Amino acid sequence: MLLEFRARNVRSFKDDLKLSLEATKMAEPGVVRTVPWFPGGPVLRLLPVAAVYGPNASGKSNVLRALADMRMIVAGSFRFWEPKGRIPRDSFRLDPARRMEPSLYEIDVVAGGVRHVYGFEVDDFRVLREWAYQYPRSKRPVLIFERTDADFEHGTGLRSRGGVIEELVRPNALFLSTAAAAKYEALEPLNEWFQHNLLLADASSRPARHLQSVQMMAEPGRRAEVLGLLQVADFGITDVDEVDLDEDAAEQIRKVMRAVADGLELEDPPQVDDAIFKRLRFHHHGAPRSATFDLNEESLGTQVWFGLIGPVVDSLREGTVLLADELDASLHPTLVEQVVRLYQDPESNPHNAQLICNTHDPALLGDSSTDRVLGRDQAWFTEKNAAGESRLYSLVDFSPRQGESVERRYRHGRYGAVPLVNHSEFKTATSAAVHRDPVPTR
Repeated sequence: MLLEFRARNVRSFKDDLKLSLEATKMAEPGVVRTVPWFPGGPVLRLLPVAAVYGPNASGKSNVLRALADMRMIVAGSFRFWEPKGRIPRDSFRLDPARRMEPSLYEIDVVAGGVRHVYGFEVDDFRVLREWAYQYPRSKRPVLIFERTDADFEHGTGLRSRGGVIEELVRPNALFLSTAAAAKYEALEPLNEWFQHNLLLADASSRPARHLQSVQMMAEPGRRAEVLGLLQVADFGITDVDEVDLDEDAAEQIRKVMRAVADGLELEDPPQVDDAIFKRLRFHHHGAPRSATFDLNEESLGTQVWFGLIGPVVDSLREGTVLLADELDASLHPTLVEQVVRLYQDPESNPHNAQLICNTHDPALLGDSSTDRVLGRDQAWFTEKNAAGESRLYSLVDFSPRQGESVERRYRHGRYGAVPLVNHSEFKTATSAAVHRDPVPTR
């Protein structure tokens, strides 16, 4: 589980970004998960959901993207980057001086049953600092390794194996990524954690997420999971089946995948799942007869929901952290609420999966403790100042009372993070176009 994420000079966050999933005294009953620091040790109190609110372009999505960026750097720095190539980071662009300064990323997680802290600082071409600690027997951190440019320090008993990996590390590659390729046991829990966590569900990944749901339907015993979540969402879908793509379409997909593999110069291209060559047909019951539709003929809401089923179910099954960008886009608020409740409820989330999302749906905040879907310590806000700098802050900072009407107060701007607009300005901005002589109709 994720305890905390810190970053600096990433995307629209010029200064420190800090997101915590540690529970506070404001946590809702039955929501908090207790996870040991280490086997048999004291427990941490963690939250299964964090939701970020704020105006458009205030940095909500960038909180999630910064987390996904960290995962991408860990996954790709040794395997895919050119030895002397640029590090594909996204620093704050609106200040030329800050653009060239390092970017920092750090996570605090429970991985492999033990608490770990891992982080790094990078500029455009070098890893400047990198560190990893764990808490194997006490609340005091124990060094795994620390790096400053080309200088390394290793924990007790790790010098020999760590020194061998040092020889393989490039200036622009992470020690953690290099250690994964070398199968370094001391860092396997962290590498495993990054491999399965921080998957970003956004608009650009929807086709891949559709495929994930399709692959689930192809697995014995899992088809019912997908169909069940389609049916309970009240889209009028009674069944889903698959038909093979025609050979021309299948060959086009093969060509694209071969081109991608060649472009990445992969020696061992991934095997193509047969599910990619299937076309789904959604059955709807009507009167007096039923009809079938392709996925692209379904409503956008149905497409969005179908693309969430695979990631959400797999996250809940595997106990991983899912990043959901614009969770409420094209979905009815009731469906958004149900997704959040799946993570909040220990019965549907027995493996302590976590959801980090952004949303515009204030109803999740509730107007009293009896109708609150999100706890007061699960709500976060983003704002952007006149210099284009985003900041992230917690609802906890306002010390809201247990029965406070959080939804209403948020709508009225009591916590900030709402657009500063008024009707007169909108009217003035459009008046010239509205009152111009109309274009003659033809």
